[in-house]
Amino acid sequence: PQQPGVNNYAGILRTNALQKDLPPTPKTESAMSEEKIEVQNKIAGSLMKTLIGVACGLLVCVGIAQAKATVTWGMWGSPAEIKTHQRVADAFMASHPDIQIILWGQPWGDYFTKLKTLWAAGDKEGIPDVLFLSPVVTYAGQGVLEPLDPFIKASGYDTSDYWPSLLDFGKLKGTIYGLPRDIGIEVLYYNKDIFDESGVSYPTNFWTWDDLKAAAKQLSKITTSGRVQRYALGVEGGKYQLFLGQNRGSILNDMVNPTACTLSEPVAVEAISFFAGLMDEKLAMRPSALSQAGGDAGVFQSGQAAMIIQNASRISAFNAAKMNYDVAAVPIPAGGQRSGTAGGAAWTMSKYSDDKDAAWTFLSWLQSTEGGQMVYTISGEILPALRSTAVSDAFLGINSPPANRAAFIIEGNNAKKGRSGYFPNWGTLNGKVISPNLSRIWSGSEPVRSVLKQTCKEVNSFLQSKGLGF
Repeated sequence: PQQPGVNNYAGILRTNALQKDLPPTPKTESAMSEEKIEVQNKIAGSLMKTLIGVACGLLVCVGIAQAKATVTWGMWGSPAEIKTHQRVADAFMASHPDIQIILWGQPWGDYFTKLKTLWAAGDKEGIPDVLFLSPVVTYAGQGVLEPLDPFIKASGYDTSDYWPSLLDFGKLKGTIYGLPRDIGIEVLYYNKDIFDESGVSYPTNFWTWDDLKAAAKQLSKITTSGRVQRYALGVEGGKYQLFLGQNRGSILNDMVNPTACTLSEPVAVEAISFFAGLMDEKLAMRPSALSQAGGDAGVFQSGQAAMIIQNASRISAFNAAKMNYDVAAVPIPAGGQRSGTAGGAAWTMSKYSDDKDAAWTFLSWLQSTEGGQMVYTISGEILPALRSTAVSDAFLGINSPPANRAAFIIEGNNAKKGRSGYFPNWGTLNGKVISPNLSRIWSGSEPVRSVLKQTCKEVNSFLQSKGLGF
């Protein structure tokens, strides 16, 4: 069946109250005509159901219910996020009545544990057909995912619309196993009221590290006894990778087939020293304090931090709280580069799906501008993986904060690999070696240079003994 256009989806989404925070679009003659058609379709659909019921009552109903394919769809999320996923499923089923979508939604803390249990038990029936996963390379390396290249080729699916390097996040050894739903690039969020109160000019898309630090000194409130009443910046410790890439540094000498750690090189030491220095000077919160205070969203909404660096996922919460804020491109060092993360959780297909064609029909619709990408973008929860969706009115034309949505486009156009490894053992290497070592820096207990030197020693030993996991 032909996929509905943007105008049709706007009608569906308004019905579901997805755009409840947006001003209603004035009805055009075309829109009113479409509404008449929709009413006619509903009447026709009701008549069809009646006729089918009569036919079945006369014992001439031939497998109508059995003809519908079923696709189970797994994802993690809060209750509010699961509601958005259900709206997506409803929109798909409205245009694909021959495929039923059944959600398998789980809280973040349970999702991966339950999946691993299903895989370990060999419960092929219980494993969802389409799954939300990250990092894709880990699960592809375990052999539980279906390669998508044959489906992409057969259907003519266009992969050129993705942000630079983003599709690599869904690959293992050049084969595509997942299509990222969104891109996790960050921007600088800033509280306009705090900037006004402090007499500091708003950030621009051209700020440097020096500009960021100078503003931070004015925005922070520190008593004479050294107690911090307000921090300038709240940033998660894992964001060190952003500063590292901006300074043209890297974690490993190759994020796909590494042979050595590069965190002890001068550009890496300089970048991590800058980030750690903001904490040491009480301009930025230490990650442990940030977590205890409710995370970056919590401290930003409460006014405990004037700025945070985060992706588009915070927009809906800040708008719901009616915050007076905006965003800008993340400041970079003089002579540095933009280094937004080319990564995002991806939709994948289970190797054990018993109807892969139906699963692909749904998965490819999820990743189309007139399908799932449009619905998620209008919800305000993501920066879409497809550039055509990001530059459409669904993202840039929304009449709600942030005003400077172009900052996301600037970062997206400069997205790069390098924030995570593209090999199966990356999760173990990062979780058991790199992150624990760097936490010693973020706590302020040990000097940057010596910790990075020790980290590289352990990373190199891991690569030599454990390998990449292929």
